[in-house]
Amino acid sequence: MGVIKGFKDFFMRGNVVDLAVGVIIGTAFNQVVNSLVVDIITPLIGLLGGTPDFSALKIGPVTIGKFINAILNFLIVALAIYSIIVLS
Repeated sequence: MGVIKGFKDFFMRGNVVDLAVGVIIGTAFNQVVNSLVVDIITPLIGLLGGTPDFSALKIGPVTIGKFINAILNFLIVALAIYSIIVLS
C-alpha cells in the first residue's frame, strides 16, 4: 500500500493536476481554433481568392496540395493563437 499512497501523493500535487488540466483545456482550445480555421477563415479566403482547397494541386506526379493546405492551416492557427493568447 505504500507505493499506491506514494503515487497518489505524487499525482495529487498541484503541478501534475495543473498540467493535466492544462492539457485538457489545450485540447479543447485546439478544437475551437481548428473549427475557426476550417469553418470560418478558410471559406472567407475561398471567397476572396477562388478555392481555399489546394489538395488537388500537383507538380508532375507529386501531389503538393495537401502540404500547402497544412502549411496554410498551421499559419492561420499560429496567427489565431498569437492574437488570442499573446496579444491579450
